[in-house]
Amino acid sequence: MDSEKLNGVDDIKWLCSLNETELDFLMSLKVMLLRRAKQMGSKALAKKFDLKFLRALGFIFINKLKGHLQSSIGSSSSSSLDNCKLLKFDIDTCFKNLSIQELDTYICTEKRKRSVLSMLLEDMPPGQKRRS
Repeated sequence: MDSEKLNGVDDIKWLCSLNETELDFLMSLKVMLLRRAKQMGSKALAKKFDLKFLRALGFIFINKLKGHLQSSIGSSSSSSLDNCKLLKFDIDTCFKNLSIQELDTYICTEKRKRSVLSMLLEDMPPGQKRRS
């Protein structure tokens, strides 16, 4: 198995470990970035917003939010962000050892996750239907 394909499987495992709020955050981020690139008239720029870019940007935003919460309210309020999986680049232990077949079964039983995963792994913004 080549490293590109392995990274894709790890990305899917990481996405599966996210909760609905974290997935919604990534989807909203992708929609915002694609709209902005479209307004600028740059399709090439829109194609650069892949999952790795979204992960990095999400990591930066959540860390920034955590810093603002710590400085304005105190450390106790930002501690809930410590459990945010967007801040972790390691795959959750319950997903780390899943085989491709087990992962496929998990995705197929979770309709919402399946649609979100397909949107995040494509160039299409979430909510936009595919044309046949």
